[in-house]
Order: sequence, then structure tokens, then C-alpha cells
Amino acid sequence: TVLPLGRPRVPHARVDVAPQPGPPAELVLRVAPGPRADWFTPAAMRALTSSVYRVSSASNRIGLRMDGPALERARPGELPSEGTVLGAVQVPTDGRPVVFLADHPTTGGYPVIGVVRTADLPAAAQAVPGTPVRFVTAGGR
Repeated sequence: TVLPLGRPRVPHARVDVAPQPGPPAELVLRVAPGPRADWFTPAAMRALTSSVYRVSSASNRIGLRMDGPALERARPGELPSEGTVLGAVQVPTDGRPVVFLADHPTTGGYPVIGVVRTADLPAAAQAVPGTPVRFVTAGGR
């Protein structure tokens, strides 16, 4: 089989570097209450949305881990594993939130206090360790 290509009509563009936005200086994540917000004290949601966290050096494509105030649970014990979504803010036993990113697990066993709006996740994926993070209350995804 012969595929005729012909002559190019326009020269190919030469690009050495594709421009990309830099990491954010401060990350603001809009968060709606999650399916297990009732597992936390009222003070925990206030702490989440009024404190400044920092991106932990333990962050990766699975989750953006936070350094900062621990979120207090209202319920003791563990949660059976259940489905999680991109942007879920899961809180492990240490009380510090983790925002699930591209390679997040499909299930998780820690309560999800909130869900970050999808539109805010690309900036979260670019945040480097030490970046200040603020969670603000948002309606719907």
C-alpha cells in the first residue's frame, strides 16, 4: 500500500520549550463537605477552612499531603473501605488532610471530610513542598 503524502504547504513550527504555568505561590482549594464530614467535630471543618496548611514533602501523584493543624474526629474507630473520587480530602489517623490526585486509590478506609472542586486540582498537582494551602468553602463540584 502506498500512501501519498505530497509536499508540506507550511513549514513545521520549531518549538524548543512549550510554555507551562509555574507552580502556584499559594494554593486556594475550594472544598465542599464530603460524605463523612459527620465523622469530624464542628471545629474540624472550621479548622480546615480557616487554617493555613503547607504541602508536605511526602506528597506525590496519589495525594497532596498537608502539614498543619490536625482535624479532630467526632467518632472513634475505623471506616470500612469505600469508594473515593478525585479531589477527595481524606483524613488519616494523624488528622492531617490528604487531597487525592490523579493516581488516587479507588477505595479508601479513612473518612472523607470534603471534596475539592475539579477545577482546582490542576494547580494542586503542580504545588511544590512548602507551598501554603488554604481551603475555602464552596458549593457543589
